[in-house]
Amino acid sequence: MPLDTSTYSLALLRLDGRRWNELRRLNAQMRTQAAADGSSYLEMGNTKVICTVTGPAEPKGGRQGGSGEKADIQVSISIAGFSGVDRKKTGRNDKRVSEMQNTITEAFSQSLFTNLYPHSTISLSIHVLSQDGALLSACINASTLALIDAGIPMRDYICACTAGSTSSYGSNDEQADPLLDLNNVEEQELPFLTVATLGASDAVSVLVMETRVQGGRLEGMLAVGVDGCKQIREILDQVVKERGKKILDGSQL
Repeated sequence: MPLDTSTYSLALLRLDGRRWNELRRLNAQMRTQAAADGSSYLEMGNTKVICTVTGPAEPKGGRQGGSGEKADIQVSISIAGFSGVDRKKTGRNDKRVSEMQNTITEAFSQSLFTNLYPHSTISLSIHVLSQDGALLSACINASTLALIDAGIPMRDYICACTAGSTSSYGSNDEQADPLLDLNNVEEQELPFLTVATLGASDAVSVLVMETRVQGGRLEGMLAVGVDGCKQIREILDQVVKERGKKILDGSQL
C-alpha cells in the first residue's frame, strides 16, 4: 500500500496532538490480582483504573443476596487522593461517586446473566489511581474486562467512551465539530457526554451528560461517541484474546 502523504493542519490538532476523531492510548491487562475472582488494569491516556470482581458468592452475614431469582450487583468506587491535580480525599458519600456506582450497576444488571446465580452477590471494586478525563468510561471498560476474567457470562462487551464539542454552550456555534475521547482539560472547558454501547452494535446502554449543549450538536457528539465505543471494543477484544491464548499455552505445558 502507498504511504499516506496527506497533511493535516496544525491548527486543527488538539493540545495533545490528536485529531478530532482519535482515541488516546489505551492499555489494558487481565488477571492482575491473583486473589480476586476476576481483575483488570486499564489506562485510557493518563486515566488509570484497577477493577476487581468477587463472586458470584453468598452474601456475608447470612443475608440472602439478590432480588428473587437474580444475583445482586454491588459496585464500589474509591478514588485515591493523589489521583487528580488537587490532592483531596473523596468520601464514600460523594455524590459524583454514588452516581457513577449507580450507573455501572444499572448497565451491567442489563448485560450480565444474573438469572444464572440466584440469591448471590457479584461485587465490583474499582480503584482510581489517576484521573485525566473519561473517568466513568475507564471504570466501565475496566469492569467489563474484570467480569470476563471472572468468567461471568454476559450478552456482550459494554464499551464506553466520551465525546465533546469544540465550542461551549455560551458561544452558540451551531457549526462546532465533535471531539472524541476528551482529556481532563477538555472536559473542564467543553460540553461532553459519556456513552456506552453493547458490543459492536449501536445499542446504547449508558448515556450520561452533565453539561449544556445546543440540541443540534448532540446528534454529532453521540455518533462520534458510538464510533469510539466500537474502536474500544476491538481493543478490549484483542486483550481478551491474548489472555485466552496465554491460558491455552499454559495448559499445554
